[in-house]
Amino acid sequence: MSPTALHDWNLDPGEAIALQKQLAARVERQDRLAEVTRIAGVDIGFEQGGEVTRAAVVVLAWPPGTDGAFERVEQVVHREPTRLPYIPGLLSFRELPAALAAFDRLTSSPELIMVDGQGLAHPRRLGVASHLGLWLDRPTIGIAKSRLCGHHVEPGNERGDRVPLVHKEETIGTVLRSRSGVKPVFVSSGHRVSLPTALDWVVACLGRTKLPEPTRMADRLASRRTAM
Repeated sequence: MSPTALHDWNLDPGEAIALQKQLAARVERQDRLAEVTRIAGVDIGFEQGGEVTRAAVVVLAWPPGTDGAFERVEQVVHREPTRLPYIPGLLSFRELPAALAAFDRLTSSPELIMVDGQGLAHPRRLGVASHLGLWLDRPTIGIAKSRLCGHHVEPGNERGDRVPLVHKEETIGTVLRSRSGVKPVFVSSGHRVSLPTALDWVVACLGRTKLPEPTRMADRLASRRTAM
């Protein structure tokens, strides 16, 4: 996957914020998906005290087998020097260069991408999942472990219970209890996927843990809990 460059990465924080506001207007919030036969999961980790960015992409076949297990088609880990310090709200500018390099090394072409991070559930509506979706022009979904912005009531305690995540009177995502008795995840549209469809896909990809299988496997690679 070698997409056309969307913009330059050499930006100061003010320029990056201005660019986010421009790009957010290009995010598609309705469904535009091809038939899904491959789903990618993406997560980013850091090594050497944050000096090195470690991007992990795992591609799984869809649908899973009759036993519920997913076939792992391909996985890639890419490392490169970290380009930007951590700045709240600008995480995609820190993480995406390595993620894009990892996607460039794939031999398969996933039709749907699940990202460990926010999509529209971002103050300027351009989290890492939306930014990646625009760059690759692929459908993306954000599945985050924590809230970046907005407010919500506590969802019920059973798997599948959910409540809206609201910011400035706009529903920007859903707080989903993906496993009974554990903290919820925050699901939002990334690009070319509506929120109801994003939720359907996340639930369909849940295994025994709180994360859907694509991002769970990518998380293990990004955090070095799984060897290449």
